[in-house]
Amino acid sequence: MRQATDHTPVWLMRQAGRYLPEYRATRARAGSFMGLATNTDYATEVTLQPLERYPLDAAILFSDILTVPDAMGLGLSFALGEGPRFAHPVRDEAAVARLAVPDMERLRYVFDAVSAIRKALQGRLPLIGFSGSPWTLACYMVEGAGSDDYRLVKTMLYARPDLMHRMLAVNADAVAQYLNLQIEAGAQAVMIFDSWGGVLADGAFQQFSLAYTARVLAQLKRSHNGQVVPRIVFTKGGGVWLAEMGQLDCEVLGLDWTVNLGHARKLLCGQAGGPGKALQGNIDPNVLFAGPAQIEAEVLRVLQSFGAPHRASPNDPDRVGPTHIFNLGHGISQHTPPENVAVLVDAVHSASRVMRG
Repeated sequence: MRQATDHTPVWLMRQAGRYLPEYRATRARAGSFMGLATNTDYATEVTLQPLERYPLDAAILFSDILTVPDAMGLGLSFALGEGPRFAHPVRDEAAVARLAVPDMERLRYVFDAVSAIRKALQGRLPLIGFSGSPWTLACYMVEGAGSDDYRLVKTMLYARPDLMHRMLAVNADAVAQYLNLQIEAGAQAVMIFDSWGGVLADGAFQQFSLAYTARVLAQLKRSHNGQVVPRIVFTKGGGVWLAEMGQLDCEVLGLDWTVNLGHARKLLCGQAGGPGKALQGNIDPNVLFAGPAQIEAEVLRVLQSFGAPHRASPNDPDRVGPTHIFNLGHGISQHTPPENVAVLVDAVHSASRVMRG
């Protein structure tokens, strides 16, 4: 990690998804989202689809962040055109008391997909595995679905913090086991999506989100089969806590579009040869609805905001330093024109090569 590259690598959160017509065709064959996610062949197929269209620099497992609470027995479903929904939300003391780290065999379909995708990639690109963060999982588990105001989960947090801590501890230990098994199955990096950390108040974020992300990281494998396994943490809306997130025991921090990359670099990246984080992000996904010239201009702006990455030294080719992985500031919209993604990926590669001289 944090080694020099000849261009800024790029991959996209939710890069296998509904914006691609081939994905929609495969989902139609599968019959449902869960039919897609739980079938090894389909999950492999849709993971590879964006890589066949675009010269991306990484693959990310096709799955969902809510597989872990589904394995806990909460009954996950996806209605067409709607978000996820749980049949059995966790809203009282008895429901929290029933929570336990699930039998990971219930998630065998995920690990089988990781192995199948890794085999299909044949080493040409690294494979990223992932999970939702303990706090983000708790939001869905209590609300029972997505939420506009997080009223139910925040009511539990403030009225019964003991119950929330109990749920988050179970979630953290489950996520750690889940990611470790993805690593054993072949994931070469793992990412924790704290999609809803930014809805918390200052103070609550540190206590109910950051602390449990740290609990996951402390349990994760650092390497597998002799290879380091980088750990990525992304908190949407987490820019105000950059300094504290910089203390997390991970190699990469993902940033949303509200964060200035130059500021984050000074705070988090360290000096060449020294300790620090790599940064991932952070173009606004809605830029992809503009024309090619605007997309190219915004790509250049993001690259310039990070600044020149460090270069390899002839005397020390393995020297680490400030590095940037280009990505969106959140997941790609289902309405994104596929041809605009091609413009973005090509612009990242070409402009970042020019910046390296």
